[in-house]
Amino acid sequence: MKFTEGYWIASERANPIYASDAYAVEAIDNGMRVVAPGKKIHHRGDTLNQPTITIEFTSVAHNVVHVRVYHYEAYAHLDPRFEREEKPDEVMVTITDEEAVMVAGDVTVRVDREAWGYQFEADGKVITSCGFRNLAYMQYDRQLSTMKPQDNYLAANYQPYMVNELSLQPGECVYGLGERFSAFVKNGQSVDTWNEDGGTSSQIAYKSIPFYMTNKGYGIFVDHSDNVSFEVASEKVEYVGFSVPGEEIRYDFIYGPTPKEVLYGYTALTGRPALPPAWSFGLWLSTSFTTNYDEETTSSFIDGMAERDIPVSVFHFDCFWMKEFQWCDFEWDERVFPDVPGMLKRYKEKGLRIDLWINPYIAQGTDFFREGVKNGYFLQRQDGRGPKQVDMWQTGMALVDFTNPDASQWYRNKLKTLLDMGVDCFKTDFGERIPIDVTYYDGSNPKAMHNYYTYLYNKCVFELLEEERGDHEAVLFARSATAGCQKFPVHWGGDCSANYPSMAETLRGGLSFALSGFSFWSHDISGFEHTATPDVYKRWVAFGMLSTHSRLHGSTSYRVPWLFDDEANDVVRFFTKLKCRLMPYIFAEAIDATMTGVSVMRPMILEFPEDMASNYLDMQYMLGGRVLVAPIFNEKGKADYYLPKGKWTHMLSDDVYEGGRYYTDLYDYFSLPLFVRENSIIPFGSNEEQPDYAYEEDIELHIYSLEDGQIASCKIPNVEGEIVGEVRAMIKDECVVVEVDADIHIKNVKCHNMTIHNIDLKEK
Repeated sequence: MKFTEGYWIASERANPIYASDAYAVEAIDNGMRVVAPGKKIHHRGDTLNQPTITIEFTSVAHNVVHVRVYHYEAYAHLDPRFEREEKPDEVMVTITDEEAVMVAGDVTVRVDREAWGYQFEADGKVITSCGFRNLAYMQYDRQLSTMKPQDNYLAANYQPYMVNELSLQPGECVYGLGERFSAFVKNGQSVDTWNEDGGTSSQIAYKSIPFYMTNKGYGIFVDHSDNVSFEVASEKVEYVGFSVPGEEIRYDFIYGPTPKEVLYGYTALTGRPALPPAWSFGLWLSTSFTTNYDEETTSSFIDGMAERDIPVSVFHFDCFWMKEFQWCDFEWDERVFPDVPGMLKRYKEKGLRIDLWINPYIAQGTDFFREGVKNGYFLQRQDGRGPKQVDMWQTGMALVDFTNPDASQWYRNKLKTLLDMGVDCFKTDFGERIPIDVTYYDGSNPKAMHNYYTYLYNKCVFELLEEERGDHEAVLFARSATAGCQKFPVHWGGDCSANYPSMAETLRGGLSFALSGFSFWSHDISGFEHTATPDVYKRWVAFGMLSTHSRLHGSTSYRVPWLFDDEANDVVRFFTKLKCRLMPYIFAEAIDATMTGVSVMRPMILEFPEDMASNYLDMQYMLGGRVLVAPIFNEKGKADYYLPKGKWTHMLSDDVYEGGRYYTDLYDYFSLPLFVRENSIIPFGSNEEQPDYAYEEDIELHIYSLEDGQIASCKIPNVEGEIVGEVRAMIKDECVVVEVDADIHIKNVKCHNMTIHNIDLKEK
């Protein structure tokens, strides 16, 4: 939100009070407190009729400093708070007349008491700072007040906002802020973290996260569930400004210094992702949205994929598994599915997991709705006239109030009946269209609940799945998110269109999402809206199967490959089986993500922060730490991509490329830029028919560009989500020595881009 008109002039609507003097400073538990009047105090008389802004700096975790800034101390915001896990560093505070200094871990906070301002320092340098007119309390749209006996006597009638601005260095790039489909580097953008159903082709986001990080080694998490408005080098091009309504603003400065360490710190604070089950990494096949389908149709899809030797792991029933006008009463439409238990049993016997579409909106006219009304389980109208109902999406629908424990349990109990039938997981759709003219059971601020609602919704469903299915078996397919929702994977990219620009914006959104603390992500292969050409379909399949999770889903048409062309069958088969064989590598990276918060699909800046070219790369990514993927975004099959320094071996062709430069190549539909970096080991599994199998058995090790004096290694997981051992390779006496931990069985070893082919396999 912009409060100025140019650098010097404040908007006439703003009425700012700027922090201008570090007048009083004291040490507090784990930190220090600064009282900053709105002007420089020269004598005691200056303190009269003078508002102040109070700033508290406290250590909350290693290299994480929490900043709380407030005007009125006792103001009740009533906003839900993100769940946090705090483990403070030891703090040292030094206060003099010239400055106040707090040291916590590797971070120093330095407050200038002579010329107002504060800065964060690490490794002997200033990381970012806040100074002249950078910290303010805004009395927005203030109306006239008077001391005469009138209605506006001493009336401070305005909208309060707190705003903070932090400096940017030359060449500093800002990333994150959720799954945003605008430019990958956020400099120059105005961003409101307000979830909405806007598709992938707008600045609106399904997953708004008030967290950004930069290429200068730190991140900022604005700890508010309400709408946080960011001005990213936009209102003031030398700063990132962020503002929230109310009398207080809270944020965390998270020091890395590497991008991975920033994500490690952020997710340690807000939560690490659960590990999705291994079977969820395979191909998901959907009925699509508004298509006509029944058991005969769904069986034809499942059997058709099997006949074409295309492995399917999960079958998804979208909305119309329920009757029209009855979403979501969670009752199967018996007109098209007359034998649900039998059908699910038959599908289970084919090795499929079952996923159902749900949302938290309950249409009127159903027994489930009437039960919710009777018990007060929905969001209520503010005028006391019953539940809030709208006709947008479903007729007369009401929304489950997840702040009511009884309502949450009621919702869970209904879902449990579906799990008892044999359903394995849920697509938790929507969660963005949350009205603000409502009353919550726990009295929460409805504006602040607009984004936070999705956290309670997805947490409710995910915890049910954990309880019913056990550890490492719970998985969602969620569309909306806020900070902390990374704990409930997986998320998908929403409603994209069936064309190359939309495919590119989808990837940009996924890369921004990865730099917002989320590790597992998917998208609708070939686009949700409209129907792709065979060309787009086949190119998107390669991208989709080289994402952590992979789903064929659309709106008005089916997405089975034979409806596009014959070659599409072969392309889907090829990349699905390739992913199954790569599962020992991918699943090990997934396990690592649950411990570090580092995403499996990684923007290049995350893996190569020292390479300046990586700052802006948004049409390629790393799949884990060793494999580079560059999807193709045109009908000519032309790939433009960048390889960082080092030797890179194409996984499919074995061609060797020197890094540190851009390339342009042509690829058919069975390939794309898919490179392995030097000194890498990629374990290929023995099963290409399913994603979940004994990864530690009959492994084919591929060793790439191993250099003398280097040790390459890879971890080997089992399907239960445990690392069972490690494989290491090195060159000794012109021989490749491969050391293998116990419980790992190596079937074959292949060396790529190496002149040495003698192999000594040592199993411990």
